[in-house]
Amino acid sequence: MTELVSTRIRATAAKLGLPHLAEALTHYTQRADESKMGYLDFLDLVLSEELAVRDDRRFRTGLRTSKLPHHKTLDDYDFSFQPDLDPRKIKDLATLAFVEAKANAALLGPPGVGKTHIAVALAVAACRAGYSVYFTSLDDMVSNLKAADATGRLSSKLGTYLRPSVLVIDEVGYEILERGEANLVFQVISKRYEKGSIILTSNKSFGEWGQVFADEVLATAILDRLLHHCDVISINGPSYRLKNRLRNIEKTTEVA
Repeated sequence: MTELVSTRIRATAAKLGLPHLAEALTHYTQRADESKMGYLDFLDLVLSEELAVRDDRRFRTGLRTSKLPHHKTLDDYDFSFQPDLDPRKIKDLATLAFVEAKANAALLGPPGVGKTHIAVALAVAACRAGYSVYFTSLDDMVSNLKAADATGRLSSKLGTYLRPSVLVIDEVGYEILERGEANLVFQVISKRYEKGSIILTSNKSFGEWGQVFADEVLATAILDRLLHHCDVISINGPSYRLKNRLRNIEKTTEVA
């Protein structure tokens, strides 16, 4: 490829919004020469590489805006420590069929069993698949909505929790809500109903949500919309955090 043609192609690629092609053109042509590619194979190579770079860039941007506390995947989850949890159920969720259907997933169990880990892993998978994701604890969401309501910005702030394809609500049940706060949660749940997916974690059974939301009728209305299309996973095994704490104590004892 002459230098003049190469320069012209780089300039055209930049105008088309294909920066990686402009940067990697020489590398592509070398690969084509070495493999004796035909024109169509070369075009397929260039477009496939550009798409991969664009997807990776979108994925990384999505992770940054998701507010996820970490980016752990299901490969990092120790299913052997939770023998009562069927890995197939989690792997079925990881296909994201429920996200495509705008349905929900609920992960229930005591503290430390890995509910948040699984929720985040599903969110990371959704982000990689091109879905927009936003993570929040229930307490943070309620606090932000209350502050927005007090300044007349509730409608705008609700958009934060309504726009993403997947909303992860963590730690439902750790704080008892007042009725006004519970009503804000109801607005989010009801407005997302059949329009976007929710992944939530809770240390309370659904039968205890009347106490969490300080109103049995309101709790029932929330559950009615949440559970209409929802996969529910209960994890009732031992705590990972306690396991790691005990391991550290044992190491310290051995050293002493």
